[in-house]
Amino acid sequence: MKTERVTLLTTPKFKAFLGSEARREGISVAELVRNRFEPQPSAETVMVETLTAELATRLKEARSALNEGLAEFHAWLAEKNGAQAKQPKRAATRRGRA
Repeated sequence: MKTERVTLLTTPKFKAFLGSEARREGISVAELVRNRFEPQPSAETVMVETLTAELATRLKEARSALNEGLAEFHAWLAEKNGAQAKQPKRAATRRGRA
């Protein structure tokens, strides 16, 4: 929220320059000054923020796929263990050495 005021003394020529620049861009002089001098993120910062958001999305997708795979594995394992419990146990055989 903009709540602070800045008063700037300048030459008539510089004031006219600010006015013409603002008109050329279709904005007020105040907006022109803010656009030119407010801190803007660097290209690297924007890139890192974009890549971080992409990485977060991919991690969420990977975590979901991993959880789905684990759920399938546990279902298969429970099915296999249930099937083995129903089969009669085989007698263990021991091979002798010659």
